Amino acid sequence: MSNFKLSCLSDDKLNEISSSLDSNSVFGVIGVCGIVGNLVARVLLDNGFKVLGTDRTSKEDCKFKSAFDGYDIDIFYGGHPEEFFKDLDYIVVPPSLPKTAKVFDMICSYGIQVLELGDIFKLFKPDKPVICISGTNGKTTTTTLLKHIAYYAGLKPCEHKLEGMQGNTEFIPSLQSRLNGDVAILETGTLGNAGSIKSIASLSNASYGLLTNITLDHLDDDHGFLDYARVKGELLEVLDANDGSLVLNADDPIISGLLKAMDFKGNVIRFGLDSEISKVDTKPCWCGNEIEIREIISGVGAYDCPNADIRDCGVKYIKPDYLAKDIDIKNRTFTLEAPDGEAEFKLAMDGLHNVYNALGTIVLAHEVLEIPYDVIKEAVATFTGAAGRMEIMGKVDNKTVMVDYAHNPAGVGTTLHEVSKLYDDVAVVITVSSESGHEGDLDILDAALGNVKYIIPSSYASNIASKDLIEASKADDYSGDYSYDELKNIFVFPEEAPDKSAKVGTAGTDAKGVMIGFKTALKTDVDLIICIGEAAFKFDNQLKDFCK
Repeated sequence: MSNFKLSCLSDDKLNEISSSLDSNSVFGVIGVCGIVGNLVARVLLDNGFKVLGTDRTSKEDCKFKSAFDGYDIDIFYGGHPEEFFKDLDYIVVPPSLPKTAKVFDMICSYGIQVLELGDIFKLFKPDKPVICISGTNGKTTTTTLLKHIAYYAGLKPCEHKLEGMQGNTEFIPSLQSRLNGDVAILETGTLGNAGSIKSIASLSNASYGLLTNITLDHLDDDHGFLDYARVKGELLEVLDANDGSLVLNADDPIISGLLKAMDFKGNVIRFGLDSEISKVDTKPCWCGNEIEIREIISGVGAYDCPNADIRDCGVKYIKPDYLAKDIDIKNRTFTLEAPDGEAEFKLAMDGLHNVYNALGTIVLAHEVLEIPYDVIKEAVATFTGAAGRMEIMGKVDNKTVMVDYAHNPAGVGTTLHEVSKLYDDVAVVITVSSESGHEGDLDILDAALGNVKYIIPSSYASNIASKDLIEASKADDYSGDYSYDELKNIFVFPEEAPDKSAKVGTAGTDAKGVMIGFKTALKTDVDLIICIGEAAFKFDNQLKDFCK
C-alpha cells in the first residue's frame, strides 16, 4: 500500500460532493468482481445510494458475487457497455486501473465525476467503534471469538463476506469498517512491512486496539525482531492520534517495551495469566540487553530486564488489570480477577494459548462493547474455536486427526506443547515453508522436538531441513539436544518425496503432499495426528473426507 494515492480530489471538492449527495445519487463501480470493487460497492449500497457495477469477468467467474446476496445492485458482466454509463453521477475506479485504459474515454464522453479509492475513504467515515486486533499469534481466534460474543449479545459486527479471504491486510479491513454494523472488529495483519499496520489502522479510524503477542516471525535476527515489533507498534501511533485505548498482553516484554519505544500516551489495559512456568527463555530488550522470561507459553510470562529501573529501559513486569488464575487446562476453566470483581469462566477450546486469546477478548467485550460478564461467559462457553485452529477433523484407526494453521516457530511450539498435555502420543505433519527461509524451517523443527513422538516433514522445505538436521547430528561438534539415533526415530519421511514445485509462499506443499504426509502419519503408533501449516488448513476438506 506504500504507492497508494490517498485521494485525487481536493478537500474543497470532496466537501462539495458530500453536500450534494442524496438518495437519488447514482454511483458506478468498475471491477465489482475484485476485492476493492466489491467492498466499495457495498459501502455505497449500505449508505443508501443506487449502485451499478461492471466487470470484464463473466458472471460464472465472479469470485465474490455471493457477497452481494441481499443487495439491490445491477451488475454488467463481461465488459463495460454504454448502458452502464448513461445514468451515473459518479464513477469509482479501482486503484489498479491505469489512466490510459480505454474506459476513461467513455467516462470522459459522459462527463462523469471520477472518484478514486482515497476519495471513498474521505467521503465515508466509519460511524461505529473500530477495534484493530494485531500481534504475531492468536489474531484470528481473538477476532472470531470477539465477533461471536458480539453476535451473542445482539450486536452486529461488520463482515467483509469475501469467500476464502482471511481479510487482515491491504484495503479489506479499512473498507470493512465502513460496512453496516454496530462495531468493526478487524484482524490487522502485516508481513513485517513498515507502514502497513499504520495505513490499515489510520484508514479504519481505529479507536481501540489489542496486541496478542510479538514473537519471532518473518525475520532472522534480534535487530530485525525489534524492527518487526515497531511495525506492530504502528497501531499505537494511530491509537494515540485518535485518543484511543490499547489492550495488551502484559506477559510479553516486547509489547510492554513498545509503550516506551513508541511514547504511547493513550489508555492502557493489561491482561495476563497466573500459571505454571514451562521453561526459562530470553527475548531481546529495547535497551540492548536480554530479558529472561519465565515462560508460560512461548515468548510470554513473568520477566524483568536487568536495566528495568534505568530511565532508558523501563521494561518491567506489571501485574495485569485482568488476570486469569486457578487455570484448569483439562476442565478448561479459570477464574478472572478483574477491577470490578472475580468471575468464573469455562472454555470450549483447549490450551493455555486459548486462555490468552479468550482473556484479551473478554477485556474488549467488557471494556469496549460494555457486555456484562454473564453474557460473555455464556458466549465463550459455546465457542469451539476459529476454523483451522486446533480443529478436529475426525478419527481414523482410533487416531484423532487435527488441523492447526500454525506456521511460525512460536505458533508451532505453543500448539504442540498444548496438545501434548491432552494426548499421550502425537505425530505432527509439517506442511510449512517458513517465511524466514531455511533457518526458520529449522526453528520450526526445533519447536516440534520434545513436544511430539514423531515428525513427518510433508513440505519440501521441512523435508530438506529435517535431513540437514539429522546430517548435522553426526558431526563431532554437534551440540543439539537429540542424538543421531534419536532423530532417526523421531523423523518419519514419506516414501514419496515432497514436490518442490508445490511450494507457494508459506504453503509448503499441495493437497497431494498433505495427504501423503497424513497417510504416513497413520502408520505410526500415536493417539493424535496434527497437520500444521497453511497447506494443511487450505486442504483440510480432503482430511475431513478421509475421516468420514
